[in-house]
Amino acid sequence: MRASSPRTLGSLALAVLLVGTAAADGIPPAERRSGYDQMAPETRAMQADDTANPGMLWVQDGADLFARAPAPGAPSCAGCHAEAAMRGVAARYPAWDEAAGRPVDLEGRINLCRTRHQAATPLPREGHDLLALSAYLGNLSRGLPLAPPADPRLDPARAEGRALFTRPLGQLRFSCAGCHDAQWGRRLGAATIPQGHPNGYPLYRLEWQDLGSLERRLRNCLTGMRAEPFAAGAPEAVALTLYLMQRAAPLTVESPAVRP
Repeated sequence: MRASSPRTLGSLALAVLLVGTAAADGIPPAERRSGYDQMAPETRAMQADDTANPGMLWVQDGADLFARAPAPGAPSCAGCHAEAAMRGVAARYPAWDEAAGRPVDLEGRINLCRTRHQAATPLPREGHDLLALSAYLGNLSRGLPLAPPADPRLDPARAEGRALFTRPLGQLRFSCAGCHDAQWGRRLGAATIPQGHPNGYPLYRLEWQDLGSLERRLRNCLTGMRAEPFAAGAPEAVALTLYLMQRAAPLTVESPAVRP
């Protein structure tokens, strides 16, 4: 019998690592760790210093957009919402929207406000302005614990999100939980596997040299699993975000975080 090559053995080891079975209940709250804890000291220092954190450029733009009317005669966000009252909002999304009869994430709420109250068009997902507004709102909640709503109307979406997180997906049949619940803290090549929490989004990723949303990161992961990425703002993406927020609580909001 021909001996297995180092490449083949490495591929098998990688498959075993990624398909590992996660604990049924995920990570206990006392053991939940932000990705910040696993970063190099210089990257942590970049996040901690607002003058060095590149994501703060989007926060500044978001503050300007919040104060500015999107069109002549339309109200600005600040015309309805005092800045102090918005502290904590980002920690509580996704949430149920009564009129739409479904859960919406923070980006979805911003766009609903634009269409319902400002006579403005929705902002493109992953576009600069929507990222800036969500980074600004996230920054207002920085340091507060994640507090996903206990609204029972969200329970079906939360359950769907948990099923997506634990289900093997794509051609490689990997699950999110197989990495981020079962193998966190171990090494995958040169990188440490994080627990995969959403508390820093939108965040500046050094790999991207750009600010990006949680949806962008989910698309990256799904593509790596050779699975079909969710469409922008898709119900599946909102459901998975809702579960991830519950899975991460009570970690605190870090937006805009910095990650490798």
